[in-house]
Amino acid sequence: MTYSGAVKVGGPADVHELAALMISKVAVGPMDNNAYLLRCRATDEQLLIDAADEPETLLRLIGDDGITSVVTTHRHGDHWGALADVVGATGARTYAGRHDAAGIPVPTDVLVDDGDTIRVGHVELTARHLVGHTPGSIALVYDDPHGHPHVFTGDCLFPGGVGNTWKDPQAFASLIRDVETKLFDVLPDETWVYPGHGDDTTLGAERPHLPEWHARGW
Repeated sequence: MTYSGAVKVGGPADVHELAALMISKVAVGPMDNNAYLLRCRATDEQLLIDAADEPETLLRLIGDDGITSVVTTHRHGDHWGALADVVGATGARTYAGRHDAAGIPVPTDVLVDDGDTIRVGHVELTARHLVGHTPGSIALVYDDPHGHPHVFTGDCLFPGGVGNTWKDPQAFASLIRDVETKLFDVLPDETWVYPGHGDDTTLGAERPHLPEWHARGW
């Protein structure tokens, strides 16, 4: 089956099969949050991005092999609603951006800064600190040596725009600057974008609209 990234709460996961990594995407909870399970093909080690809600759904997706780590992209409650249950069931290490960790009620084992590397088996993810939606939001970039990059953006980048900055001009200016300089300016159009809610996109699909986003201010 061809991966589309279109998932619905209560529906099955969609699986993006890469040469070295399997990415399973599932939608959970009343705010249609996306959670992503990453599995290294070489070692079968697994990592979860955003234990958002419905712990039973996430634990069923994880399966008997468990997970070694959970990364929370930012401190908003809809992205960590199942974190305590998932960590309690799996013993996974927790990762979050240094400037958002205090707002996450489950203790963070590893504070993440811009440029830090997070590993799942033989696969390396690079954290990018994006300020504006929250002070400590992080995106995770997988620069696939067998293909194009993939980036998990939390609530910082979606199809059609950057994340909500609540009509705060300074927050918007910060977020769009970080998204441009740390993602659009350094990654190719083919880069696949996995957001915290809704459908996937690519940087190439969004790049032509950057001037519109600047003009409208959100």
